[in-house]
Amino acid sequence: MQTVETLNEGLKRAYTLKITAKDIEARVDAELKRVAPQIRMPGFRPGKVPANLVRKMHGPAMMQEALNSSVQDGIQSLIAEHGLRPAMQPSVALAPDYELGQDAELTVELEVLPDVPTPQIEGLKLERLTVPVADDAIDAQLQRFAEQQKRYDDAPEGHAAATGDLVVMDFVGKVDGVAFDGGTGTDMSVEIGSGRLIPGFEDQVIGAVKGEERQIAVTFPDDYPEKTLAGKAATFDLTIKDVRLAKEAVIDEELATSLGLESLEQLRGLLKGQIEQEHNGLTRTHMKRKLLDQLAAGHDFPVPPSMVEAEFSQIWQQLEHEATHEADPAAALAEMESERDDYRKIAERRVRLGLLLSEIGQANGVEVTSQEMNRLIAQAAQQYSPEERQRFIQYVQQEPMAAAQLRAPLYEDKVVDWLFERAEITDRDVTREELEAAIESEDGFATGTHVHDHDHDHDHKPKKKAATKKKAEPAAEQAAEPVTAEAPKPKKAAPKKAKAASASEEPAKEAPAKKPAAKKAPAKKA
Repeated sequence: MQTVETLNEGLKRAYTLKITAKDIEARVDAELKRVAPQIRMPGFRPGKVPANLVRKMHGPAMMQEALNSSVQDGIQSLIAEHGLRPAMQPSVALAPDYELGQDAELTVELEVLPDVPTPQIEGLKLERLTVPVADDAIDAQLQRFAEQQKRYDDAPEGHAAATGDLVVMDFVGKVDGVAFDGGTGTDMSVEIGSGRLIPGFEDQVIGAVKGEERQIAVTFPDDYPEKTLAGKAATFDLTIKDVRLAKEAVIDEELATSLGLESLEQLRGLLKGQIEQEHNGLTRTHMKRKLLDQLAAGHDFPVPPSMVEAEFSQIWQQLEHEATHEADPAAALAEMESERDDYRKIAERRVRLGLLLSEIGQANGVEVTSQEMNRLIAQAAQQYSPEERQRFIQYVQQEPMAAAQLRAPLYEDKVVDWLFERAEITDRDVTREELEAAIESEDGFATGTHVHDHDHDHDHKPKKKAATKKKAEPAAEQAAEPVTAEAPKPKKAAPKKAKAASASEEPAKEAPAKKPAAKKAPAKKA
């Protein structure tokens, strides 16, 4: 194999790679010796099929496989020989006039990770804003909880269902007069006015009495999860089996024992713990943002443009999806366009912070254990149907990109915790409103929430105008998370362009053609 460097500019590298026909042929011969004894063919005893006949029948396929493995090994050798740390999957192109049996000449282009300067982590100072849990906060939470745990009494004979009542019904849904999958159910209980069912359904149940049969007409929303029903007009044949009246929410020992608890005091303790957990999450949000702001301000180094572009594309797709749910999608998209450069800066910041956190973690022995990784995979698998979970687990175990996406948030949090332990922290009691205000605004920018449910984000996003944009929603809020992963390791690369990898993560293998699909929502639910 012959290698010639053709570009070395900044973080960009390019090489020509020549693999001789002799090397490829040697691989074919080795494979023939391996598989020939296993080939069965009429007229020959098992294991006695001549190698030249096997070559005649399977030669082109074996030649192609030998070429692929030669390319993969060649790129692996190239990376190792030059000590490269690819930022993304290398782009590999075979000469367009190549024919099987000839010397193969490849063009390999890639960007490498920068040499991250020694992180400056000395002298970090943070303020920890804490919110004590007051009794009135527990009382308010307890009242809300009691209202959620409504109890119902049977309605008087002939009572017409009204908003707030619980109606028990059987139903059959039809589109164009034909019952559809997931549209039939028995003994479904729904509180009128809860908004649980598709628009218009609950309103048409008002006035129903026990034993009544009625038909209602609805239209499924255009964004309904089951695409075959989205935007379709449908009818539902209802049989009202019972109507019940909501009892006044009462906070007493019975409320606690109905939940399997020993006492009301135990329920109060559990709710207090829940509130404390929420406050701790907000406190961590604020501290993490301040920490990463300090790191970002103290470090500036070049980052691979391809990684920034990949990160920006991800952010932009999320924002475009969010814009479609605005009251005026066109205005939201226009506002996004005016802030494109700001979001590109966010993408660059995310990549740089990801590389920086990765460097800190690697230098100080921070790692995600195999047990932690197994827990992450198991948790992520729960979003799939039982028959698809094993396929998902196997996919993550085989694909570095998928594993990196699961690992990165936990790895980032562990590095952040490591930094918290070494920072000088002062405590100050505040109200919840003050803490939320500190998170929401700073220097004219709004702060979104972390893409993970246990933490919050740290980046500043362009402030949205009230006329177009409501308070940040999850899809856009994801636009500020740093791209963090563990140490890069050279991997075999297929001779084609692959998808972007996380910052400082190894190039990923190509994803399988089909991934496990998430479970579909029942047709009756909105």
